[in-house]
Amino acid sequence: MKIGKTLLRILSRFKYVLVAIVGILLLTVIGENSLLQRYKYDREISELEDEIEKQETQFLQDSLRLVELERDPSAIRTIARERYFMKAADEDIYVFSDEIAAQEEAYAAAQ
Repeated sequence: MKIGKTLLRILSRFKYVLVAIVGILLLTVIGENSLLQRYKYDREISELEDEIEKQETQFLQDSLRLVELERDPSAIRTIARERYFMKAADEDIYVFSDEIAAQEEAYAAAQ
């Protein structure tokens, strides 16, 4: 009993300090609106804004490419040759890739 009374007397003496400490903890560490959560949300918003910027740039590039395709029929032929390795009847295509050389080097190093 004596310990309980002593503890209660100490707590009653510092009750405003304890309330202030609990309030500061609630604002900075604990809860949905804490400073840590705000930092995480700000970082996520920044990442999403960067992604939006990348998507808008890609959209503009694709829109320009689409306009080019609609106006110039030879652009379709160019895309078919570059992306899909299509060729005319009298052509030969040679594809050079650094990935194949890197894979061969990795295979040789593993043995």
